[in-house]
Amino acid sequence: MQLPRIRYSPRQALGDMSGGLIAALIALPYGLAMAALMGLPPVLGVFTSILTAPITVLLGRNPVLIGGTSSVTVPFIAAAVRHQGVGGAAKVCLTAAIFMMIFSVLRLGRTISRVPQAVVSGFSCGIGGMMFISQLPTIFGIKIAQNGSMFDVVFDVARASGHARIQPLLLAILVIGVSALLSRRWPRIPTPLVGVGLALAAATIAGLHEREVGLLSLSLPPFAGFAWHPSDVYTVLPQALGLAFVASVNLLVTSRVIEHFRGRHHRLKQADADVELGAYSIANVCAGIFAAPLSVGIPARSLALLKCGGTTRVANLWHAAILAAVLGFGSGILSHVPLAALAGVTAYMGVRLLEWSTWRRLPKMRLVDAASFIVTAVAALAINAVAAIVLGCAVYAGEWVFKKAGALSRIPSLQTEAED
Repeated sequence: MQLPRIRYSPRQALGDMSGGLIAALIALPYGLAMAALMGLPPVLGVFTSILTAPITVLLGRNPVLIGGTSSVTVPFIAAAVRHQGVGGAAKVCLTAAIFMMIFSVLRLGRTISRVPQAVVSGFSCGIGGMMFISQLPTIFGIKIAQNGSMFDVVFDVARASGHARIQPLLLAILVIGVSALLSRRWPRIPTPLVGVGLALAAATIAGLHEREVGLLSLSLPPFAGFAWHPSDVYTVLPQALGLAFVASVNLLVTSRVIEHFRGRHHRLKQADADVELGAYSIANVCAGIFAAPLSVGIPARSLALLKCGGTTRVANLWHAAILAAVLGFGSGILSHVPLAALAGVTAYMGVRLLEWSTWRRLPKMRLVDAASFIVTAVAALAINAVAAIVLGCAVYAGEWVFKKAGALSRIPSLQTEAED
């Protein structure tokens, strides 16, 4: 029996390498920041990607879906850290991973993935807005507490605009401008990577002393020690169930968004959603024993990987390998990349997620589709990603109830007794 030939061209290899590099550059500051918000050692936010990528690459279904630490998991893990320290985070993450496996075995992934397309588009738009707005403090060189909604961030940045600095703004504009201009002329080259390189060169030549990625250490964190208590039934289990639900919804909807941008507008097979959940549950068990945060799908890195030419699972492995290399050889050139340049990359990717084609088609869409799209997008900015999905689907539920009520009202009333 002749085995099928695997074709992997030099062009694919170059695209995977450049896509993995830019995804890793975005992952570094974001992972550090998310872990710090949870109250964990910041480096654990990066180890989430390094530990889980090989497993999701091997077992997952979406080849270019990048997993990592996400803001949607912050409230659950931060609460566990406040009550029981790092061991509490390990308990919650491990239990949530087990719940995700149960969801996969019960085939609930295919149910979660049946989100209407308008909700997926609204989710993409809302996440894009979140990516852009969340980078405004770094782009303007302003320090604010990003504890509220994205609208609060906009207001806080506006109030602190008097303290804005021109240097990080110029670096971010350079990255955004180069990425936008070059992508029109050469859509297949890794334009964000070119922008980051130019920003690094400009900062070095001009002698700008902006915040950089910095030196990190590649030392495997110890296994997280913890003990189970009877009270955990009332504390850890509810938190873990909520975390598992949030992570599952975010993962599967993000996977659909990335498939949309790959040009695959048809739905994946039903079983693919269940397999994806199972893959991430196994990966999160491996991360959880080190108290690393739960891994879910990250739109910014996945889209950056796509935009820079990544097309296969190898790109995800490059993303993890480069992260490990940066931690192991932190004195290299990547440690000097300005954070403002990476903020420009994330903001640029956010703009690309804003679903401009859907906004143009909005007047021609069905009222329920348009309403669901807008509700989902606004709720993602005002509340959070999962609440946005729930509210977007609630619009369709309201339409179903309205139609049922109208149908019942048209049924003639039954006579309870015969007339004489």
